[in-house]
Formats: sequence, structure tokens, C-alpha cells
Amino acid sequence: MREGKGSPRLLVVSRQRAVAYDHALLEVLLQAALPLCRRVADELGGPLAGLPMVECSVLGRREMSRIHREFLGLRGPTDVITFPYGEIAICAAVAAGRAPEFQHTITEEMALYGIHGLLHLAGHDDHEPSAAKRMHIEQTRILQRVMKTELRVEGLKRIGSSAE
Repeated sequence: MREGKGSPRLLVVSRQRAVAYDHALLEVLLQAALPLCRRVADELGGPLAGLPMVECSVLGRREMSRIHREFLGLRGPTDVITFPYGEIAICAAVAAGRAPEFQHTITEEMALYGIHGLLHLAGHDDHEPSAAKRMHIEQTRILQRVMKTELRVEGLKRIGSSAE
């Protein structure tokens, strides 16, 4: 187990305009997920433990398709691609298409993709079915935890503002 410093800095940028989502909420959810994923990195020894920064780029269908083809040799867009140097590419169009299937908002689905990317950086792998299942359980647990935290914070803000 590696002795870690703090979590890396997280930057979330939108490089697409076609899909509307709550960028501020996505940032909050991924910021809340980062230390949880960092703990996983300490256990698994993934590169997240040593990165100074992680950049999550929200991309459109065309740009994600280009990256998917260029780096993985596959045609068409995919949900998320993670690079070991700390870049996570999230496809907003794929999230918009898949969110209703899982009863998520587009932003929640994108947060799930970001958490998936962070878990890859933490040392998780999803190429074998058993490893994919473990990773799916972990990313779902983290998303649920950060969503509960965000709901509590928002509720407290509303209570505080109505008391004024």
C-alpha cells in the first residue's frame, strides 16, 4: 500500500454544446468521489495516488468517436475513456442516450462515467467479467454515496435560506 499525499486536483471541462447538463453538479459529485477513489488507489496502487491533477473532459459524439478510433481502434462513440496520465473523456451524448435506461439524469450518468474513470486510475480493471462486476459494484456504491451527500447539502442550504 502506497503512502499517499492528498487527492489530486480535479478539473472538469465541457468541450461540447449539444447536450444540456448541470456542469456545477457534475463537478460537485466528482469532487466528492475523488477522495473515495483515492482511498481505493491507496489499496490497489493505481496511478491516481501519484497524480497532481485529473482532467475530466465532457465531449460530444464526434470527438469521442475520433478518440475511440484513434486510441482503441474502435468505431463510434463510447461512454468513457481513461488515460493513465490522468485524463478522463466522458461522452455527453452517450450519457444522454443511456441515462433513462438506468433512471438517472444526464448529469448523474456522466458522474457515473467520471467515477468509472477515477476507479480505472485507482487501479481497477474491467476486462475480465469478475473484475468488471467488482468495479460496477464499487462505482455504484460511490455514486450513491456522493448523491446522498449532495442531497443532504442541498437540503441544508434550502433550510438555511428559508430561515432568513
